[in-house]
Amino acid sequence: MERNKRPKPRVGYFGSGLAAYWPQFPSLRPAVMAAMEQHIGKLREMGCEVVPGGLVDRAERANEVGDLFARERVDLIIGEILTYTASHVLVPIAQRNIAPYLTLALQMVPTVDYERHTTEDMTLIGAAMTAPEVACAFERCALPFHCVVGGDFEERTWTRVKEWIEAAATKRALMDSRLGYLGHYYPGMLDMYTDFTMHQGQVGAHIEILEMCDLQYRMGLVTEAEIERKLAEIRETFIMPPPGYDSITEKVDPTELRFAAHVACAEDRLAADFSLDGLAYYYRGWNDNEYERLAAAMIVGNSLLTARGIPCSGEADLKTCVAMFILEHFGAGGSFCELYLLDFEGGFVVAGHDGPGHVGIGDKKPILRGMKLFHGKAGRGVSVEFNVKNGPVTMLGVTQNRHGKLKLIAAQGESIPGPILQVGNTNTRVRFSMPPGDFGQAWTETGSTHHFALGVGHQLGKIEKLAKLLDLELVVVCR
Repeated sequence: MERNKRPKPRVGYFGSGLAAYWPQFPSLRPAVMAAMEQHIGKLREMGCEVVPGGLVDRAERANEVGDLFARERVDLIIGEILTYTASHVLVPIAQRNIAPYLTLALQMVPTVDYERHTTEDMTLIGAAMTAPEVACAFERCALPFHCVVGGDFEERTWTRVKEWIEAAATKRALMDSRLGYLGHYYPGMLDMYTDFTMHQGQVGAHIEILEMCDLQYRMGLVTEAEIERKLAEIRETFIMPPPGYDSITEKVDPTELRFAAHVACAEDRLAADFSLDGLAYYYRGWNDNEYERLAAAMIVGNSLLTARGIPCSGEADLKTCVAMFILEHFGAGGSFCELYLLDFEGGFVVAGHDGPGHVGIGDKKPILRGMKLFHGKAGRGVSVEFNVKNGPVTMLGVTQNRHGKLKLIAAQGESIPGPILQVGNTNTRVRFSMPPGDFGQAWTETGSTHHFALGVGHQLGKIEKLAKLLDLELVVVCR
């Protein structure tokens, strides 16, 4: 299934230098311009849309370029120091924008010929070492300072640049996002309760409050043709084996599957009508009433939405929906999880949850199981069972502290092969760099919400940069 198309990161790029150098060293300006063109090419190879600001070497140019980037609403400004630059030409560009500003200060060669290199050679080679002046100027002007200092020839240098780009694009996506909140929290889970204004204020996300009647109304708009298409999509995406060994599982009932497809179609309409980029949902219902049946049948539709890039978190955990959104925009997916168990003999942790999962990051076709009941919840129906594909993975939690400030918690590990529980839930074996008991202790001590997002790949470099851009605390449990 095709995931939602994300716009290319929009980067404002300019190079900087000292106008007084050009008449003194005639070869310097052409070398600076050539390096700028080369680096614009690198950014475009990374998938960026580049807004070129040209060469900034005097104060009046800084004003022009700063205004250009503000008009173009760039996600990130990259100001590259290509030869010594007086910091007064850089500060105005950052002051005119709400976009994050990244100072790029690269050395072009790994070493020099100490018996032959001239002053003119050093004006280009030693540019990276003028970055501290910029850092000091930004600090004194109360501007956030971020930088990449390193070698132009080093792969890790450009990896860091790409991480900044993705973090800045994700910050913009959060600020533009519309996250639906449908129903109410699972009663009594104090760790999950949160403040919608906090999310608007700290990550920029708009929270669209939805009612179960919004979904119920769209059930009546769904056509038979839509249901048949959705059933075909479900059969193509999932397998439906005999019941698992757990006594609460059963073979998928065709009537319940059709109802789940009907609900999934209504959810598609809900997401489209409210322009949703994510959804946190839960509704208890009562005595097999209509809302109880709707809520119990949302798992398949929400799994399909999540795989399309619209993360859906169960138990109305809005903070974890934000964590899933972040990993999705990092290209990592992000499946709704909690800690299931610690396997002390196997040396791994099992992470999973009932309800929706990101079936787009599984290692094989996910399973649909009929469920005679959903433990701790009302209703019965169809549920998803799968594990995140083997290889590097990242756990990301979003919690809040006693002062109401959001906080990020992250850990990198590895999804490993092995049988999973046949209980109609997502569950993945994850091995970390510390024993299971130590990991459980360390993760718990962070004050994490008991849910988190599990995504593919090691994403800590991007998470660290996003935390800086959002001015949020980040606790790293293990790398």
